[in-house]
Amino acid sequence: MTSTNKAAESLGQINGRIAAACARAGRSPDEVTLVAVSKTVAPGRIRAAIEAGVRVLGENRVQEAADKIAELRDVTDQFHASWHLIGHLQSNKARRAVELFDVIQSVDSFDLAARLNRVAQELDKRLSVFIQVNIGDEQSKSGLEATEVLPLCERLSALGHLEPRGLMTVPPFLDDPEEVRPFFRRLRELRDEAQHAGIVSEQFRDLSMGMSHDFEVAIEEGATVVRIGTAIFGARS
Repeated sequence: MTSTNKAAESLGQINGRIAAACARAGRSPDEVTLVAVSKTVAPGRIRAAIEAGVRVLGENRVQEAADKIAELRDVTDQFHASWHLIGHLQSNKARRAVELFDVIQSVDSFDLAARLNRVAQELDKRLSVFIQVNIGDEQSKSGLEATEVLPLCERLSALGHLEPRGLMTVPPFLDDPEEVRPFFRRLRELRDEAQHAGIVSEQFRDLSMGMSHDFEVAIEEGATVVRIGTAIFGARS
């Protein structure tokens, strides 16, 4: 089996599970974007995944992504694939991140957002961003506390070169995905609160939540973006 065929088989299985989760929730699979998390994955395997149908790639580190984006430019241009930064972003790497990525999912402070906005303005670019929320209040993870989300949403409205699209979270890892459900529900409630407060635009509707072991529960709770790595590319070395 070729790399592309193997990737297509894995992708087909994931898309089937996404469709089933959507059916249970009374949603359309078209409402859910699959981000294939390609951190530590070799460019050749990423190329095969794109050829098999992956259209959005997620990377955690700016420098690792820079090399891959350059090497895979031909195939991403051919298939109109995009790159999302899903890992923590240090402010001193903001310029490079704006240059490389189509979407940054890990905005966790106004200072970072303001820096991204300045760079985007200099590059004449409108940058889509997500606010990262530390929904489980875990010391080891980045993101805002839930109480900080609405104030940041309001402040982001003044940054003309950013397009806030919604919220992102990495909830606690629990063996039983059902135990993660309350965290996904809480993120949805925070998005709804921002919408009802009238402090975000109509584009602010996305929820990036759910990974390989719990994405079906996330979809049932309203995820519009799921970030899946090992279920597509296999276990990382």
